[in-house]
Amino acid sequence: MKNPLVLAGILLFVTGAACGGQDPITAPTSPAPSVSEPTAAAPSEPTATATKTAEGYSYELRKSDISWNGTGDPYNAMVRLDDGRRVAMHYQRGEGLYEQHSSPQADGWTSPHLIYGTETEACQGVHLRAFGETVTAIADFGLYCSDGEPPMESIAAVGVGNLRTWDHHLTRSFDGWERVSAGAGGKEITFRRGSFTLRWSTSGGFSK
Repeated sequence: MKNPLVLAGILLFVTGAACGGQDPITAPTSPAPSVSEPTAAAPSEPTATATKTAEGYSYELRKSDISWNGTGDPYNAMVRLDDGRRVAMHYQRGEGLYEQHSSPQADGWTSPHLIYGTETEACQGVHLRAFGETVTAIADFGLYCSDGEPPMESIAAVGVGNLRTWDHHLTRSFDGWERVSAGAGGKEITFRRGSFTLRWSTSGGFSK
């Protein structure tokens, strides 16, 4: 007679063989959802740069091409308005008087805008004043201005509001305007030299 333990081992082997000898089937498990780290938003450009692109403030401030070895800077001028804007003017040799302005929300300047075109030599001095949202300019040109000859072309200019358009008035064979004053919060401008006056208003521009 065989050993009972041997018989039990044989039965276990037969039972396993009858089941095909396959490993137990386990239910598939879904992978645990991955938890991603929050990603930081891509850094946006500074507001000033966006404004600069959107509103056209994409230019560098241009300087006059006329050299000057003395003190001061007679061929370039700049003035700041109460709202933080800046207005700059400069001469270009053989071209005339240009204007650019900037916004406090922008890094750059507007494209150079020709206020008065002339090939006549620029006299020393561009004079800018700001009265509220109104900016005034005085500039002179003459054939031999750098040699001390009097101006041949005297310009009075006014820009207001967005400063995209400017009014200018030309007086020939005149020594140039000496001073300027404002009334009605900058809506009325008066240029003076001695007893001579020139008036400008938002409603009528320069007086005839």
